[in-house]
Amino acid sequence: MVRLIFALCLLCLPAQAAQEQVVLGLSQDRVSITANFDGSEILIFGAVKREAPIPEGPPLEVIVSVVGPSEPVIVRRKERKFGIWVNSDSIEVDLAPSFYAVATSAPFDDVLSRTEDLRHRVSIERAIRSVGADMDVQGAQEFAAAVIRIREHEGLYSIRENTVAVDEQTLFRTSIEMPADLTEGDYQARIFLTRGGRVVSKFETAIDVRKVGLERFLYNMSRQQPVWYGLMSLVIAIAAGWGASTAFRLLREK
Repeated sequence: MVRLIFALCLLCLPAQAAQEQVVLGLSQDRVSITANFDGSEILIFGAVKREAPIPEGPPLEVIVSVVGPSEPVIVRRKERKFGIWVNSDSIEVDLAPSFYAVATSAPFDDVLSRTEDLRHRVSIERAIRSVGADMDVQGAQEFAAAVIRIREHEGLYSIRENTVAVDEQTLFRTSIEMPADLTEGDYQARIFLTRGGRVVSKFETAIDVRKVGLERFLYNMSRQQPVWYGLMSLVIAIAAGWGASTAFRLLREK
């Protein structure tokens, strides 16, 4: 009898999880970095697909996050010694997103519980991983906080509460501003539907961020043929200097 009840519960779980699903739309799924690129704004909108009426209880909340490629980051602490600032301790943060933006339909602590945040790594603090720090370094956790503080100041990290509009617990929309100094790669867009701080549905898609045109050619050349790239840069610098000096000489003669 117990086994029968357990089996029935397992059969009911997928049906319950599928009661509310995300149907997503993006204004663009590709960002092209060109010479005059000064940032981009991506409109993220969607709807909630249901097989049953809207559940009673806490209202539906929406969380939208856009995450850039992650990479290790070395963080150094400066101390003043003998009247000058020098590097003292350093820690390598194992993984830190190059870009991270979170938009919510209500205050973050109201739409997602700490347990769910630990499980899905939604907040900026959970997205950064720093393990294996040297035990001799005091305040090792402050180094990860420093990464967040610096990148928030640069506009690369942000939490935008109350910026997701939700209509009739069915339609939602928001916009994510992406700065000019984006790291090339695949950006992950994640959408979470929550009720009472618990995630009831999740959807993921990708946004392709690439250099195009001359920027792409120079980027590839600098990494695949660094010698030729250096020679070309030297020739351009010499030609520019010679051209400028010639122009000034002609102006003086006139």
